[in-house]
Amino acid sequence: MNFVVLTIFPEMLDVFFRHGIVRRAVESGRISCRAVDIRSFSKGRHKEVDDRPYGGGSGMVMKPEPLAAAIRAQRAENPSARTVLLTPQGRPFCQDMAEAMADEAWDLVLVCGRYEGIDERICSSFIDDEISVGDYVLTGGEVASMIVIDAVTRLIPGVLG
Repeated sequence: MNFVVLTIFPEMLDVFFRHGIVRRAVESGRISCRAVDIRSFSKGRHKEVDDRPYGGGSGMVMKPEPLAAAIRAQRAENPSARTVLLTPQGRPFCQDMAEAMADEAWDLVLVCGRYEGIDERICSSFIDDEISVGDYVLTGGEVASMIVIDAVTRLIPGVLG
């Protein structure tokens, strides 16, 4: 099973991937984990990834162009992977969902939102599912991605012993 996390803070996940059950699962070859920096897909000199919402509104959202390019790159590498947005508006993540993901051995591209969210055009064009890890607001999707990876990894046969 492969996990790819699209984020603007890949270093937040580096430590998570190198410790505990996740590290052992990676070392045994049962999973692979990788954080991809969305900024590397931004064309601007400053690698900006935020913009005003399309159609107006308050706050900033993630620009669609770098995020779309990042998702396209992952789909080119693994066309069967499911692209999941981690968002407070998503379906509640629960043990049954984690079990289904582990049983089906889905390869997952986890999209970590930031700011006020992501441009709706990304959701309608690229996102297969939207998941929420709880009824609260986080600064970004990185912590949520760790929750999903940890919960699913524990259920993969042979990971816990």
